[in-house]
Amino acid sequence: MAERVLITGMGMISAIGNNVEENFRSLRAQRSGIGYSRFVDTIHRNVLPVGEVKCSSEELAKLAGLPDTTGFTRTTLLGLVAMQEALRSAGINDAAETPTAFINASTVGGMCDTEKIYFDILDPQKEGTFLQLIDTLDCADCTQRIADETGLTAYVTTISTACSSSANALMYGARLIRAGLVDRAVCGGTEALTRFTINGFNSLKNIDKRHCMPFDNDRNGLNLGEGAAYLVLESESFAQRRKARPMAELSGWCNTNEAFHPTSPSPEGDGAFEAMRKALEMGGLSPADVQYVNVHGTATLNNDVSEGRALERLFGNEVPAFSSTKPFTGHTLAAAGAIEAIYSVLAINRQMIWPNLNFTTRMEELRISPETRLLEESPVKNVVSNSFGFGGNNASLVISKYGN
Repeated sequence: MAERVLITGMGMISAIGNNVEENFRSLRAQRSGIGYSRFVDTIHRNVLPVGEVKCSSEELAKLAGLPDTTGFTRTTLLGLVAMQEALRSAGINDAAETPTAFINASTVGGMCDTEKIYFDILDPQKEGTFLQLIDTLDCADCTQRIADETGLTAYVTTISTACSSSANALMYGARLIRAGLVDRAVCGGTEALTRFTINGFNSLKNIDKRHCMPFDNDRNGLNLGEGAAYLVLESESFAQRRKARPMAELSGWCNTNEAFHPTSPSPEGDGAFEAMRKALEMGGLSPADVQYVNVHGTATLNNDVSEGRALERLFGNEVPAFSSTKPFTGHTLAAAGAIEAIYSVLAINRQMIWPNLNFTTRMEELRISPETRLLEESPVKNVVSNSFGFGGNNASLVISKYGN
């Protein structure tokens, strides 16, 4: 019989908090982290709002216990802060004591730092220590540096599937556990804001100059964000042997790819529908067993229609409470799946459903609307968490109360 996959530790940093508890308090207070950038040198600094972590890179280094930022990009620093909390949360003092998989996700890698020296790199006459930053551009650089700092060096890999990256990292880690290849996997992702991503999404006309409005009829795009999050996954038998405290169970997952378009999802939500349906099927659950859906909910024109139609197809007339938490954090790209997986665990453990901020008017294409209130004392047992990336890379996770 396949092992159950338990979540035994969590760590994160985002625009609304430097750790899990701070994030929870901001969610409960309905306090958004969206604002104008302090640390990204961009012409859009005071035009396009973002979900920026409220620490400089130097401050992140201190949080991570490093003497300075030498050799560490902002992407790596964010990841290291979140990783250290995840290991502490799981009661892991020596990460190397048992062979542990480390599955990391990122899309920009060290671009947050290398883009600052782009023209220096192009100039063959220039020399200096800046040349040491070139290799940090690779997404695997932040993975390796986090692994080296924490001792998670037994099984290491990097996943980059756009906005579903860290959700896929969690799936991969869970599959390794189910296959009996490892007893433990630490999975998630890290992403820093860059001029490249801000300019890129802006060129696609996908960024709103206002605070984003997921599932609102007047929505006009996303707000980008940054952050990092990691979850410690363990087989049930291993967790029991070391007397770990299960926070929740990763009971089902699925990735589908309808390859409809390079940047747009299927209008009818074909990929999203199949990802949610098959993830529930893996978990032995029916749509009626779901109390909350943490939707991808980017507030872009195409995504919200597609995801909304997928919800209506899957749940029929009984669509459960759903909301996007991206108005709190911004869209953190590769880190989004892991950040929102933690929010899903918090929804179960704190018996709360998070509000969809900035919503006023139902979309003309849908008959459903997101939850706009903070619902406390809600009997949440099963949550579907969605992360959908460019190229139709759709990921759905089912997170359940352990002992359901």
